[in-house]
Parts: sequence; C-alpha cells; structure tokens
Amino acid sequence: MGGDRTMYGLFFFGLALTAVVIVYPAVYAIELSFQNAQSFISEPEWVGFDNYVRVLQDAEFWNALWRGIIFAGTAILLQIVLGIGFAMLLDAAIPFKRAFRGIAILPYLLPTLIVALTFRWMLNDPIGVVTVAMQDLGFGTIDWFGSPTLAMGIVITISVWIWTPFVTVAILAGLQSVPDSLYEAAKVDGANGWQRFWHVTIPQLGPVLTVVVLLRAIWMFNKFDIVWLMTGGGPLQATEHLPILAYRKAFQSYDVSTGATVSTISFLILAVAVLIYFRMFPLDTKD
Repeated sequence: MGGDRTMYGLFFFGLALTAVVIVYPAVYAIELSFQNAQSFISEPEWVGFDNYVRVLQDAEFWNALWRGIIFAGTAILLQIVLGIGFAMLLDAAIPFKRAFRGIAILPYLLPTLIVALTFRWMLNDPIGVVTVAMQDLGFGTIDWFGSPTLAMGIVITISVWIWTPFVTVAILAGLQSVPDSLYEAAKVDGANGWQRFWHVTIPQLGPVLTVVVLLRAIWMFNKFDIVWLMTGGGPLQATEHLPILAYRKAFQSYDVSTGATVSTISFLILAVAVLIYFRMFPLDTKD
C-alpha cells in the first residue's frame, strides 16, 4: 500500500513538474503571440492574428526557415549515413569491438558548451590549431566565422560530430535484432554484399530508422545551443534559423510578441511535418 502511494506521488509530482516547466511556458508563449507586448513587464494588448500576418509577410522569417531546413536536413542526412556506416562497422567482427563501441559514444556525452568552446578555439584566427595547420599547408589565413558558407558548414559539421553517436547506438541496437538466417538465405539466393544490405538490412531497420529520423528532425530543427554558441546566428544572419530568430526578437530586440509568434509558428510547422511523416511512414505496431 505504501509503495502504491509512493508511486502515485512520484507520478503526480512528475505531472506537476512537467506542467510548470513545459506546459505553462508553452501556453504562455502561445498567448503572447496573440498580444502586443514590447517586454515581459509591459501591459500586453490583444491584437488577434496581427502578429502572425506580420511575421508571415516578413522575408526575415522565411529566410530563417529556409536556413533551418538546410541546417537540419543536411545534418540529419549525414548523421543517418554515417550512423549506419559506423553501426555496421561496430557490429562486424573487429578487434577490440567493445572498446570501440565505448569510444564511439563519447562525443554524445560531452557538454555542448565544452564542444563549442573547444571548436571555437581550434578555429580561432590566428592562433587556432586548425587555422595554423591550414596556413602551414599553404591555404593562407581562413576566416572560418566570417564566411556565411563556412559558418554554416562548421555548424553542420559539429552537429554531425556530436549527434551521430546517438544514431549509431540506435542503429547498432537494431542490427542486433536482425536474424542471421535472413543473411544466410540471401547468400543462398546469390545476393552480394550490397544486395544483402539494401534488401535485408535496410528493411529490417525500417522501424528504427523511422523513429531515429523523426527524433533527429525534431531536435535539429529546434537546435539552439550549438548554433548560438558557435556563431550567434552570424555572420550576416547566415546561420540564423527560427530558434535564433525567436530568441533575438524576444530577448535582444525586446519584441516579445514577435518572438513568441515565431516560436508558435515553428511549433505548428513541426506538428504538421510530424503528421505528414507518420502518414508517409506509419509505425507498424503489429507483431
């Protein structure tokens, strides 16, 4: 009886914590998106859908959305491709397999702040180790964070480095459930390595890939910390996607309503994308 009370107490405590930390701020942000508030202490004025009309007519919003799609799409594609490759390598009969499996997950365990500061130091101009190495190779001084293309490439590369281990571990777990009999049957039918991968491995990993791609899409589209820490959305807003735009509007320009509106629209875009995704790739819950 006492155990049941403890369980229910923890359950309701978790619900209350979720409501305070997640639900209330989300509802408050949605409410602010229908109001005109120039700061968090000003008296808001109800304006209906005026903020949405204004934001959707602003080229700044669409540019940020497009940059977010490029950032998330490229990072997810590379994470999935590399994650599958590393998972298959770690699933193969290689020496020190367990040690390599432990090492493979290390980037995912590091705090994002430490990763960002380390890479910023490595790419620092003119004393960063990467910058000096490029100079020694004859490439001259490279302004890594002054070029829009390079800045976006750096953010994508670091994102891939950090979060590919998550994909690797998930795919590796999926590979453990693929019966060896399927590969043996494919060999008997004369299938080569590529055919076994494409017609056996990938279909068997379908449910895992569906969930992994969905999670990575949600997380990368909403990713704020690594972009802000590495570039702050620059140069010339080249890496500013919707989370950075919402933050800049709300906490730097003190246009709280616009920041809340951008965040709400971003949430709606993700919600619609998830619904379409599940329509295209439904999870098979049948045995």
